[in-house]
Amino acid sequence: MAIQFPYPTRPGAPTGPGPRHPRWWQRSWVRYGALITLLAISGLVILALVREQTGTEGFLVGLGLAVFPVPLLIAAFRWLDRVEPGPWRNLLFSFAWGACAAALIAIVANSFATRWIAMTTADPSGADTLGATVIAPVVEESAKAAAVLLVFLFRRRDFTGIVDGVVIAGVTATGFAFTENILYLGTAFGTDRLSGESGLASVTAATFFVRVVMSPFAHPLFTVLTGIGFGVAALSAERRRVRRVLLPLTGLLLAMGMHALWNGSSGFDRFGFFGVYVVFMVPAFGLLTWLAVWTRQRELRTVRAELPVYCAAGWLGAAEPWALGSMRARQLAREYAGHHFGKEAARSVARYEAYATTLAALRHRGRRGRAGADFVVRERELLEELWRRREIARPALAYAARITAPLPAPAPWPAPGYGYGYVAPPARPYGTPPRPSAPAPYPAYDPYRTYRT
Repeated sequence: MAIQFPYPTRPGAPTGPGPRHPRWWQRSWVRYGALITLLAISGLVILALVREQTGTEGFLVGLGLAVFPVPLLIAAFRWLDRVEPGPWRNLLFSFAWGACAAALIAIVANSFATRWIAMTTADPSGADTLGATVIAPVVEESAKAAAVLLVFLFRRRDFTGIVDGVVIAGVTATGFAFTENILYLGTAFGTDRLSGESGLASVTAATFFVRVVMSPFAHPLFTVLTGIGFGVAALSAERRRVRRVLLPLTGLLLAMGMHALWNGSSGFDRFGFFGVYVVFMVPAFGLLTWLAVWTRQRELRTVRAELPVYCAAGWLGAAEPWALGSMRARQLAREYAGHHFGKEAARSVARYEAYATTLAALRHRGRRGRAGADFVVRERELLEELWRRREIARPALAYAARITAPLPAPAPWPAPGYGYGYVAPPARPYGTPPRPSAPAPYPAYDPYRTYRT
């Protein structure tokens, strides 16, 4: 069955009946208020619990040491998300959920499970080991996966692929590891105060080395597997419901298994622990990093492949697909706009780049039959956002395209006897499409634009 999705006749044209007014419990401010209240209460409770276990001085020391890897991890995930950056509120929610709600669930559930195992088994001394190896991975990964699930369900427009899943899961795990490191480092500091140890031989120094220097990526690495499962599910067609359910569950099970292996390695001797780290953790981290970077480059290729159709319709400039498919060209366009028109213009160009990337991803999904029922409405919204910013973005992107376009291919050596004459450069940069002839202010209707479902 072929469904036609015509181009909008003009920016700002009505799209159909007016919006429905949601009921009071469906309003965004009610949900935001409830979510903020839940996270605030969780934060206060987890703060009190950690301070009770570590003491005020231990809490402050743990807080000061645990904050070191957080900016680096957040910056890494933001760099990965630069092609199609998601809103900051999603990242703030993810970090707050991991640091407050997920950490509170983990502390309460792990403590209860460990006590129950100690009381119901014949070997109470093994309750801590069994809890760390079996109970903790299940509880902690499930609590962190809840944040990814919430963004997947309620921020579906911002969750479109693997990179979004990796970023949301990684930021959530970063927040969780931050709170957990405060607890471990604060407890280690209290132990050193009782024993009188200090310096490099102290428990605090050893804990800092293992958790902050050696394996700051451990928790993000586990939860990223869950995020990849949700990301692949986001790329699947809506009618494939079984696949959209099984993929996140598979990612969650893999995250639990890797977490259990890492926690279980602490029960080995020193060589066994470092063996698991070198043989398993480091290669897994390298493989997932390569996968995330490759997916990022694939998004850029999708931008260059999908946007030229909008150039033909007059919505985009001729050189924009090339510039929007290059991170260097994007940066040059923002710098050009900021230098000539100010910081607000640079931010407008950045938003233009983000909307264009989202539009390319939307068309890519539609061409493969994976777009949702709101394809036409969403496409119109994105095109109108681009249209409002075209006066500033088009000159900046055209300048960036001229600077970053590849050099023309060298002229072949002339045949013997013809001399070495001057070879004139091409009229336009090599690899860029020709300039359009003044497109009409409103794109024309294209009756051949079809998608097969």
